[in-house]
Amino acid sequence: MKVFIGCEESQVVCQAFRKLGHEAYSCDLVPTRGNPDWHIQGDVMEVIERGWDLAILHPDCTAMSNSGNRWYGKGMPRHAERIAALVWTEKLWVQAHCCAKHIAMENPISVLWGVVKRSQYIHPYEFGHMETKATGLALHNLPLLKPTNDVKDEMGKLPPKQKHKTWYASPGPNRKRDRSVTFTGIANAMAEQWSEL
Repeated sequence: MKVFIGCEESQVVCQAFRKLGHEAYSCDLVPTRGNPDWHIQGDVMEVIERGWDLAILHPDCTAMSNSGNRWYGKGMPRHAERIAALVWTEKLWVQAHCCAKHIAMENPISVLWGVVKRSQYIHPYEFGHMETKATGLALHNLPLLKPTNDVKDEMGKLPPKQKHKTWYASPGPNRKRDRSVTFTGIANAMAEQWSEL
């Protein structure tokens, strides 16, 4: 398949599909930390128009996430940024329907799900990671992602700062980037379960 992973610079999802022999490319405005031969540095809206079998989209959640309500909520100083992010992301979702047969869009618990219909929530612990982080998926012509290695019981025994590592990530210049990386177990599940379309 030709697989497009929009708004991904880490290449975690891209590499999972590449391992299974697919022609997968990540796309972002910034350079990749992975293989530059498999990365298109550019505008996601333009690159998606090239036509794809599968598009997996990771729009920036900063302004849309519910955890940012104190800055981006209605009546807050940065609310206009939230509205702009929602408009852009909805446009991306609509654009994807014109350019890809199968589509997935991910975002955390956010106001996006009032604009784009969410299909399911998943957590890293369902895919072998000792961590919790609710991630919503909107799916078009794709089956729900099935857990592959549920470690919720063992994870539940960990102290809060260990099972919520992403939430408690230390401040720094790469915090936002590192918190947005897809867990490898989830990426592998996407590649394995969505390969036979």
